[in-house]
Amino acid sequence: MCQIFVKNNMQWFGKPFSPGDLAAYASERAANDFACVFGHTGYLINLGGPASDNRDRSIKSLIQEIELATQLGLPFLVLHPGAHLGAGEAAGLRQIVAGLDEVFAATKQSPVHIALENTAGQGTCLGNKIEHLAAVFDSVKMPERLGLCLDTAHFFAAGYDIRTPKGWNAAIREVGTLVGLKQVLAW
Repeated sequence: MCQIFVKNNMQWFGKPFSPGDLAAYASERAANDFACVFGHTGYLINLGGPASDNRDRSIKSLIQEIELATQLGLPFLVLHPGAHLGAGEAAGLRQIVAGLDEVFAATKQSPVHIALENTAGQGTCLGNKIEHLAAVFDSVKMPERLGLCLDTAHFFAAGYDIRTPKGWNAAIREVGTLVGLKQVLAW
């Protein structure tokens, strides 16, 4: 497996790919034996915040990243769900769902999925509890466009003690019960 950024991860928008860039990428991809190449979204994207210019840019940036990932033939993009920025978990989760609904409607022709990544839970970031990710799956209009990326370092930092078989099994059981193990696209 190989993970790439489809544009600079610290900028809102990237340049469109030229035909030459796409041909070079396809050639390199064909010459190397990667079982799967997938993308990770830029770090500025925050779907969980209240209405603002940054949230609008987040939605437009995610739409562009899905379009770029589509051109590259990537199956999915890993996305940090977002931070509520003081509005509270429930409000933040509603914003994430609304943002994903808008993005999926704008990219309905794309086969690219979003893999929500669990987070460490720093600040007001959502996704440090599996129940946050499950709430998004349960509420978004197109759950078939979602998956999960489980980050073990984030699991541990969020308080899931996965160092022992008992702790690991409990965390994975929670994922299986609340979201479903078939939704896991990457570790």
